[in-house]
Amino acid sequence: MSVSRRSFVGGLAAALGYLGIHPDTDVLAQARNQAPGASPRPSVPMNDYDAMAHLSSNENCWGPPDSVMKAMNSAWKYANRYGYPDGNLVGEIAKHHGVKPENILLGAGSGEILDVVGTTFLLGGKKVLGVEPTYSTVYQHATSIKTSAIKLPLNKDYTQNIASMIKAANDHASEIGLVYLCNPNNPTGLIVTKDEVKQLLDGLPKGMPVLIDEAYHHFVEDPRYATSVPYVIEGRPVIIARTFSKIAALAGMRLGYAIASAETIQKMRPYSMGSINALVKWGGVTALKDTASQADVKKKTLDLRKKTTGELQAYGYECIPSETNFFMVEIGREIQPVIQEFAQKKVAVGRPFPPMTKHMRVSVGTADEMDRFTKAFKEIFPAKTRTTAGV
Repeated sequence: MSVSRRSFVGGLAAALGYLGIHPDTDVLAQARNQAPGASPRPSVPMNDYDAMAHLSSNENCWGPPDSVMKAMNSAWKYANRYGYPDGNLVGEIAKHHGVKPENILLGAGSGEILDVVGTTFLLGGKKVLGVEPTYSTVYQHATSIKTSAIKLPLNKDYTQNIASMIKAANDHASEIGLVYLCNPNNPTGLIVTKDEVKQLLDGLPKGMPVLIDEAYHHFVEDPRYATSVPYVIEGRPVIIARTFSKIAALAGMRLGYAIASAETIQKMRPYSMGSINALVKWGGVTALKDTASQADVKKKTLDLRKKTTGELQAYGYECIPSETNFFMVEIGREIQPVIQEFAQKKVAVGRPFPPMTKHMRVSVGTADEMDRFTKAFKEIFPAKTRTTAGV
C-alpha cells in the first residue's frame, strides 16, 4: 500500500501515546516509508480521536461540501459493480486543466502519484534531487527501492535554492533520474516563484524529469506564483502532482492525479494500482466544479492562519510567511518534547522536520481548534519581547 499524505506521524503519534493508544498489528503490516522517528498509522478509538484538535496533517478541517457529499452518496448504487459509470473523472480533470485525458493518471491521493513517479524514474539506482526539509515521501520511496537522494539545504530565508539545484543537476546529471520540487513547499509554506520555476527548467540538463508537487496550489495568494501545468502543455519533461486531500477535503477518500505528457503517463501507468473507488470518483467530479465551496474554504483558512500567526507574533514568536493551509513558528526549543506537551492538552501538532527541529508546523483548523492551540501555546511558552523573538 502507498503511504498516504495523511500518515499519523510525529505529533499525532505523541498524542496517541499520551492517550494510551497502541498501534494495531494489522495496520503496522500495511505501513511503509515512515519518516525517521515516525509511528505508523494506528487504530484509534473514535472518542479519543475526536477529542483531539487535529493540527498535524494539513487536512481541510471543514470536510467535503454538501454538493460533494450528495454526489458520493448517490454513487452508493455502484458499490456492488465493476465497470460502473464514474462521471468521466479523468475527462473532467483534463478539461479543467486544458489537457487531454491521456495526460492524466489517477492515484490514491497524490502520495501514490509520488511513489509511482519515483519508481518510474529511479529504478536502476538513479537518484532524486531536491531540498531538505520538504515533503519527504519521494526520498523515503527512493530508499525503499534501493537508491537515494541528493538533498540541498534551504536558503537562510527558508526558500528553495534554485541556483544550487541547477548546479547539482548539471554536476551529477548521470546520477539523477528525477528532480523534485514541492511548490508551495511543505513544511515551510513558501513558494517557488514562476520566474524561478522557469529558471530551473531552463537550467536543467535537457530531458531531465521534474516532479512538481502542487498539493497546496489552491491556497496561494502571492501573484509571483503560478501553476506549472503550462509546461506540460508546452512539452517539457514536467510531471505535476495534484490532490483532492486539501482544498476538496477528501483526504480520507484518497484521490490524486498526475498531469504529464502522454508518453510519460504511459511509462508511469504500469506502476499505478488503479484502485480508485466509485464514491470518490463521483465526489472528485463534483469537487472540481464546486469552485464556490473552494473559495469559501480558502477564505476561512487564510483568515484563521493570519489571525493565529498574528497572535503568535504579538506574543513574541516569529512565523515563516505561508501560502498554504499551515504555517511554521520558530519556538527556540527542540520540537519533539513540545509535541508531547501539546498532546497532553489534546492538541496534535506537526512532526519534526530536520534540520528545522526548533520550528513547529501547525495546520489551520477550525476557529475553535485554533483557539485551543493558541491557549495551549501560551501555557507552554512564555511571552517574549519582539527583540528576543526567534532567538
